[in-house]
Amino acid sequence: MDSQHIELLGRNLLVSELIRSGLEVALPLRDRGVDLVAYADEVAKVNAFVAVPIQMKAASNRSFGIDRKYVKVSNLLLVHVWHVASPSEAVFYALRYPEALAIAEKKGWTKTASWRKGSYSNTKPGKEIRELLEPYRMTTEKWWSTIVGAYAAGG
Repeated sequence: MDSQHIELLGRNLLVSELIRSGLEVALPLRDRGVDLVAYADEVAKVNAFVAVPIQMKAASNRSFGIDRKYVKVSNLLLVHVWHVASPSEAVFYALRYPEALAIAEKKGWTKTASWRKGSYSNTKPGKEIRELLEPYRMTTEKWWSTIVGAYAAGG
């Protein structure tokens, strides 16, 4: 698979997962760091329209990284989709920029030449990185609270 195949598979898996969780999805017409927007708009479910921009990184196996250019997007959710070629094995991690940055700092990535150029990525994240990511591992049930959070009706 080439990188476009991986991107398409990852996006389709992510869209399916968000819809399964009860959210709606919109695809921006321009690429300014936001790949899609997850939102909730039904009065019975939320007190106000809630939308969260998502930057998705898809991988055929595992990959985790951070790019400083995404700090400029307000409330951006960085979503990493692993194992896109095998939907039953797909794994989703969703972090806000500060959470991803904290992992990068803990691993010492922000002191590297790569980071000085603007980004750092690891295409073979080992056990320690996977453990650091575990609190951000998503399930169909977790998407709603991650996207909507305190805006849920009655919340």
